[in-house]
Amino acid sequence: MSTLSKHKILTQAKDSFSKAEYKKALEKFAIVLQNYPNSKEAYNGVILSEMAMSGEGGAEALFDYYEILREDDKEQADLIMEEILQNLNGALDKLSEVFAEPLRDRLEFEDGIMYQDFRAIIDSGESFKETFENIMFSTRVIITKKDDFLDFLDNLIEHDFEEMALSYLENALSVHPSEKLLHKLLKKLAKGKIIED
Repeated sequence: MSTLSKHKILTQAKDSFSKAEYKKALEKFAIVLQNYPNSKEAYNGVILSEMAMSGEGGAEALFDYYEILREDDKEQADLIMEEILQNLNGALDKLSEVFAEPLRDRLEFEDGIMYQDFRAIIDSGESFKETFENIMFSTRVIITKKDDFLDFLDNLIEHDFEEMALSYLENALSVHPSEKLLHKLLKKLAKGKIIED
């Protein structure tokens, strides 16, 4: 396969992906990968196509993000996307295991407290910091809604759990890089650090 046809097939694969023709995109990326086993772009394309075909939410957003990154620095974009997909792959495996179980069983197994229940304790007048410190080593807070996650992060920042908040934010931003509210919280966290320093 000549370099020209490699470029041409990759372009066709990306066009197919953009048109939501994921099976066709997968086949094209796979052809390139067979002939160029070291092509990270083809490899990442195969994984993103498989994700989209299996109905994984976010595959399209990740693909768009990847394309934007590649405009600036192709090699760096390949590495960043490979890392995101590897981390995501492990997280997806874990999630699929968890979601295979009924919710009640899962919560018992997780030995956690739902965020709504945790929030109810705080709303009844208890201190976020004290309540969170009391449970953080013995149980986990289970968050199933985006708004709850953002509220939780905001509270972590407000109550001086900066390192924990930063860790959650970095993970969330690697999966949702264009989420404005996450960037807002990151700025809030940075502002707090500047004031302290």
